[in-house]
Amino acid sequence: MLSPHDYARFQRLRWTVFTLLVVSYMLVYFHRMAPGVVAADLMQAFHTTGAQLGSLAAMYYYVYTAMQLPSGILADTLGPRISVTVGAVVAGIGSILFGLAPDFATASTGRFLVGLGVSVVFVGLMRSNTVWFSERRYGLVSGLTLLLGNLGSILAAGPLAALLLWFSWRNVFVAAGLLSLLLAALTYAFVRNRPEDAGFPSVRAMAGEVEHAMSERHWWHDLKAVLGNLKVWPGFWVNFGVTGSLFAFAGLWGVPLMRDLFGLSRGEASLYTTAALAGFAVGTFYMGWLSDRLHRRRPVILGAGLLSCASWLGLIFLPWGPGWSGFVLYAALGLSAGGMVVTYAAAKEWAHPANAGMAIALVNTGLFLGAAIMQPLFGWVADLAWDGTLLDGVRVYNWAGYRNGLAVSAGFAALAVLGGWRLSETNCRNQTLK
Repeated sequence: MLSPHDYARFQRLRWTVFTLLVVSYMLVYFHRMAPGVVAADLMQAFHTTGAQLGSLAAMYYYVYTAMQLPSGILADTLGPRISVTVGAVVAGIGSILFGLAPDFATASTGRFLVGLGVSVVFVGLMRSNTVWFSERRYGLVSGLTLLLGNLGSILAAGPLAALLLWFSWRNVFVAAGLLSLLLAALTYAFVRNRPEDAGFPSVRAMAGEVEHAMSERHWWHDLKAVLGNLKVWPGFWVNFGVTGSLFAFAGLWGVPLMRDLFGLSRGEASLYTTAALAGFAVGTFYMGWLSDRLHRRRPVILGAGLLSCASWLGLIFLPWGPGWSGFVLYAALGLSAGGMVVTYAAAKEWAHPANAGMAIALVNTGLFLGAAIMQPLFGWVADLAWDGTLLDGVRVYNWAGYRNGLAVSAGFAALAVLGGWRLSETNCRNQTLK
């Protein structure tokens, strides 16, 4: 047992590690969602079609998706301290390049570097949580992680729209890049991969529990074991359909929809994506808590998929518009996507504890693959129905175009329901240690 003084030191270090990684994670969400608010600026600056705009925004998701399994490997081998530090440096450089970009190709390169850099942050943070917090509280801590991280996405909606009244979008991204570089220095200085690196016993040892055995195999064998574990894969499809479609919509198309169909200003339209992202933040925290409280994973995940389906169908068929009905539907989309947090808990509970980072990375890949496909796909199906209307050089889409995109999003959510149906229950305990 630790003395009261040593336990207080442990608590300070634990929350310092958590706070620094969460602040980096807030920047991840900012970069993910900001293109939706500056969509018109980007179309005007680089003279893009809807599909090209979707490809520029999705550049982040392309590299993020490809990097998820490598991120899990890095989290399980090098640890979050090194992986997140290097990632923050790369993201900072990319954000500055994006803000200064003179043309579409340079902007795409900057967006690519941002996606590459931030791709390691979430898995590193979730891997860190597995060793700094007890297994019985992992769902709750994961929900808190997503709740705080989502403040970054909320800042990238209404507050960003207000900020753009005073500063150009270019200045905002340069400032975000400088903040990433500062966080890189702080992470290297203060973050530790596990309590033992700072001279403390492990969390399990403090609780009087048996230590998890460390993997003695090469990471390649562990990766094959995770990829071959069919119990982990349902979470991949849940995130692909529910959260991937939300991120594509809130991160790019949600603001233009309210602008084109209802004549709202950018600031007014961004309030609706703020509602979606606030719903997402609340959903991640509440669903993580609810899952731990019920000692069940599957009902929460399946319910989230069904709510997502209902919300997309509501946007297509219900007589909604600006005001409370629009806010409710946007918020319901975000709330449903909050079920993603439970997929991470279920994934790590179907994998050996030494491979938790890789299992989390696998299900997280589904999310970003879904968003990477959905953002340009939404733009492409909207382009199919475009009637040629332009406003200040920016394409204005009609109801038929947006209906096409919403229908595809509903199809993605239906795929998530199938994934949730196939999920095997863990009862909130690791199933490999029985």
